[in-house]
Amino acid sequence: MAFVFLLIPIVYTIVFSFNDARRTNIIWRGFTFDNWLTVCEAQTVCQAFGNSILIGVTATVLATTLGTMIAIALVRYRFRFRNTTTLLIFLPMTTPEVVLGAGLAAQFLQVGVPKGLVTIIIAHTLFCLSFVVVTVRARVASIDPALEEAGRDLYGNPRQVFWRITFPMLLPGIVAAALLSFALSFDDFIITNFNRGAEVTFPSFVYTAAARGIPPEANVIASGVFFLAIALVLIAQLSAAARRRKLAATT
Repeated sequence: MAFVFLLIPIVYTIVFSFNDARRTNIIWRGFTFDNWLTVCEAQTVCQAFGNSILIGVTATVLATTLGTMIAIALVRYRFRFRNTTTLLIFLPMTTPEVVLGAGLAAQFLQVGVPKGLVTIIIAHTLFCLSFVVVTVRARVASIDPALEEAGRDLYGNPRQVFWRITFPMLLPGIVAAALLSFALSFDDFIITNFNRGAEVTFPSFVYTAAARGIPPEANVIASGVFFLAIALVLIAQLSAAARRRKLAATT
């Protein structure tokens, strides 16, 4: 029952993406495909969606790269202030978003950085970094160092050992961290609202439009993102099942 209750907003979003709306998209007026065929005629919607994709991808790449390096350093190396660094890395996860967003906005204002896409990307990177470190760190800790030692015994240099042994074993954790980072960035409103200036992202557009009824084009984009996520999950599950069958056939 709880699962059905959670699905109600998703079903509502998908259904009203086909609504023949006029001024508002609150009352059902009839079924139409026009919203899907002319989604980008409402330029503000597509511009906001494009900004969210750009910010999410850039912040994900930066946070995943930095977070992976930090996670490896925290697990594999001993250095001064290691525990303090770990505490500082985990601190943003426990900080309320309104405090983090306001603090970053104050810092940008103090150093004279104009608010825009750059400040949003920086804010999202710092926000997502902790989640990446936590996810990848667990994966690094699960890797047996003897496997890397075996690679060095076979005369592999550090770069070869990393790319041929360490990185493939870290890849599932890195991918999971990247997907989590992108989801957090794309969905964020509070931190973005403090640091966006005049730029509009998809969550901020939906928040502003909700006062007069979210336009059906926004429902179309939200539904498309949902269907894409489901498709990616299905592809991943089918690929994993195919690999398991192939492995079972060869053993």
